[in-house]
Amino acid sequence: MTFSNSLVRWYLQNKRDLPWRNTINPYPIWLSEIILQQTRVAQGLPYFNAFIDAFPTVFDLAKADEQEVLKLWQGLGYYSRARNLHKTAQIVAFELEGKFPNNYTDLLKLKGIGEYTAAAIASFAYKEVVPVVDGNVFRVLARYFNLETDIASSGAKREFSALAKQLIPNQNPDLFNQAIMEFGAIQCTPKNPNCDVCIFNTSCAALQKKIVDQLPVKTKKTKVTNRFLNYLVFLNDDNKTIINKRTEKGIWRNLYEFPLIETENEKDLETITNVITNRFKEYTITDVVAYNEAQIIHKLSHQKLHINFYKVVISNEILEGIDLSLLRTFPFPIVIFNFIEKYSI
Repeated sequence: MTFSNSLVRWYLQNKRDLPWRNTINPYPIWLSEIILQQTRVAQGLPYFNAFIDAFPTVFDLAKADEQEVLKLWQGLGYYSRARNLHKTAQIVAFELEGKFPNNYTDLLKLKGIGEYTAAAIASFAYKEVVPVVDGNVFRVLARYFNLETDIASSGAKREFSALAKQLIPNQNPDLFNQAIMEFGAIQCTPKNPNCDVCIFNTSCAALQKKIVDQLPVKTKKTKVTNRFLNYLVFLNDDNKTIINKRTEKGIWRNLYEFPLIETENEKDLETITNVITNRFKEYTITDVVAYNEAQIIHKLSHQKLHINFYKVVISNEILEGIDLSLLRTFPFPIVIFNFIEKYSI
């Protein structure tokens, strides 16, 4: 248990002071874990604080309108996390009387809670002896024990979980889980870790073999799809515009956007103008102007979005239009919100 003990000692001396570590209340622990999925702590912390301020209890979150939740989530990406967060809060509040399940198995039954999140909540809130295995844990274990298993392979999670289960102590499993995650986050970093000051620099197998930068092994690559999105900002003399709610499954579901023309590749202004004129014949279009000179590139995990925004000036009334002063109250994908801010729409 030398590895585990050393790791916990390191953690107690070096851990970051984070609000969800100062409680055993499962609500803030769960909230932090959902926010920090696919998100760095530095980016996630302000969101956590904002959510706790707006929704101090799971009942507050459950009673909120989904649009309010999505607006607060704006900028974190992976918006299905926010929708699942809201649904799970409603289940806990209204079906479980505000009490989170107190064990790993039952936590897994909640929407949006996978193996890692269930293990984190179970160990941090209830001290259940169940290991967490995330990207940080993969990296620490792969390097220390020189594990060359491809972490993207089907059996990797099972192999690393079995090893972590051997290492986790029955006493204070929460400390061990926090320690190994924190060690991977701030010491055994993905790139250029400072091995000279590492507590394991005499026992880490990867360091001894000088292959730290080669572990963990991950060969599977995500296929990225290119999409070309042309957003239309309709404007008239009444300072009104058009926005639509995305209801179909996929990215940005239930968020708002301007009318969209999606093309197979980048189109010039003349082509876009012709498409707009033919598609929106109910409006008298007096001018079409490109806002951004250079295409905006927005990268998602599986998609690369090539985005252009166009001002579409019309002379007639916009039925059911939105006043520009209300635009910022709606939840938008962050790339659209940033555009609204930059051009003071």
